[in-house]
Amino acid sequence: MTKPMLETKELTVRFGGHVAVNAVSCAFQPGTLTAIVGPNGAGKTTYFNLISGQLKASSGEVFLNGNSLAGMSPSARTRAGLGRAFQLTNLFPNLTVLENVRLAVQAARSGAHLRGLNLWSVWSDHKALTQLAEEVLAAVAMNDQQDTTVASLPHGDQRKLEVALLMALEPDVFMFDEPTAGMSHDEAPVILNLIRKLKDDKRKTILLVEHKMDVVRELADRIIVLHNGRLVADGEPAQVIASPVVQEAYLGVAPKDALAQDGTPPYPGLSPRGERGEKS
Repeated sequence: MTKPMLETKELTVRFGGHVAVNAVSCAFQPGTLTAIVGPNGAGKTTYFNLISGQLKASSGEVFLNGNSLAGMSPSARTRAGLGRAFQLTNLFPNLTVLENVRLAVQAARSGAHLRGLNLWSVWSDHKALTQLAEEVLAAVAMNDQQDTTVASLPHGDQRKLEVALLMALEPDVFMFDEPTAGMSHDEAPVILNLIRKLKDDKRKTILLVEHKMDVVRELADRIIVLHNGRLVADGEPAQVIASPVVQEAYLGVAPKDALAQDGTPPYPGLSPRGERGEKS
């Protein structure tokens, strides 16, 4: 049995009397792309924020490669192997494209730039970092824009650059929160193609929050559904998309309770607690 790359156990967060994420236990294997879907307010982005450390959990834990991330800051979790892309671009707008990626490369690697050695060593290390940054830009077809200031880039190119920054960090887990948000019909395929390339590396785990079911249907190996902060379905894409819980969320039918009064799953054949994620 393959050990999960990422796992949440009974992950919960409360805001006053409101439980935004309610005891979500789920395991994510390397080599898989899991789509996280649900209606607005279901807790998807909040769940991401708990995993990446932007929010502190009220209870429960997050594990990466078997190690608890409890008490770790977002930056420490990034260094541990979590890579997060946001709904809104998270870039340095006044720096160039190359400078943005070089900073990400630098953050992910040790070298003379961190050790305060002699000027020759620092220069040599800087040159190596620049070469690595250029390789990342080549992978996302942005070499021709490396001297462009980020603020002047079209929105689609900014989203593409954000993926480049994640690649530069070399995380074990890629987390995408609505990566095509705000993009035009012509811009979105560029980001989706980059995610397809990332899927080819079977050592990596990808989590994707996405409202567009055509995107989910094409990219996902697995879908989990959140509703009112609870994990209510987990399974193969075709099975989950055809399930009542997804039909309710996306076709506007009045939602049912996440669990029946006796604790049994409301949607037979779909795991309510994410057990499928523990399989190889």
